Amino acid sequence: MELLVLVGPTAVGKTATAIELAQQLNGEIVSADSRYLYIGLDIGTAKPTLAERARVPHHLIDVTTPDQPWTLAQVQAAAMAAIGDIHARGKLPLLVGGTGQYIRAITEGWQAPPAANPQLRAELETQLAHEGIEALAGRLRAVDPASAEKVDLRNPRRVIRALEVALTTGESFVSQRRKSPPPFRILTLGLTRPRPALYARIDARVEAMMQAGLLAETRALVEKGYGWELPALSALGYKQIGEHVRGACDLETAVQSIKRETRRFVRRQANWFKPTDPAIQWFDVETVGVGEIGQYIQQRFNIPNSSDY
Repeated sequence: MELLVLVGPTAVGKTATAIELAQQLNGEIVSADSRYLYIGLDIGTAKPTLAERARVPHHLIDVTTPDQPWTLAQVQAAAMAAIGDIHARGKLPLLVGGTGQYIRAITEGWQAPPAANPQLRAELETQLAHEGIEALAGRLRAVDPASAEKVDLRNPRRVIRALEVALTTGESFVSQRRKSPPPFRILTLGLTRPRPALYARIDARVEAMMQAGLLAETRALVEKGYGWELPALSALGYKQIGEHVRGACDLETAVQSIKRETRRFVRRQANWFKPTDPAIQWFDVETVGVGEIGQYIQQRFNIPNSSDY
């Protein structure tokens, strides 16, 4: 069984490329984007439109509400089920996204760590509120230095989860990531562009989001009762627009902040998808067309064109 994995930074063009490849190769797309999960987060996530989803079936999009975030284990299980279903119907699954943790968990078969401890989580949330992320990061360094080296110490959810596992089990969070690789023949392709071109696309996309109604979308989510503390509303774009809605900054400042933070996010994504990784075949989409990429996949997987089905 084959699994095509398509990775790359935000705004590089994964959605359009994946749709064309899926049409060419008789495939279906399984999303590996942490923000596509949420119903109502459409504009700010650059989620594939309904028209795009009508061209090719997509999985793991709009599967939960912002106040019911999925765990990594839930995402992994749902993705594996979707991949199995696609295979069973004789099609090629394309795992597509920029959330490196999702990609690795699915392709490497991570075994999920223990479930969250509500009492401990409440304690850690309280400490975060009173002492800030640095206090929790320092605590993680003390009890689990190995995880402190791997976890993004600026991300409260990641730090709290690592502390939960270490304090509950007495073992390192990163050591809990036991692996049982799935029975797929995996081909991982990375899309890239020169950094100036990518940054220009980011700026243009943010402007397009504002024109499409990102401000109204954010306000509508809050009006439905979703709190700013939820992971969905603290996501890139919604966080900055939320600061404007709450009066912390003007709209132009919020927009410029989205552009700036998106560039930083791209640099963090590179920690998951390294140009030097021998498991990833990179294509510069400024110079290589989708047709050429599709031919490469056909040769590697020995599969026919969609016109042959």
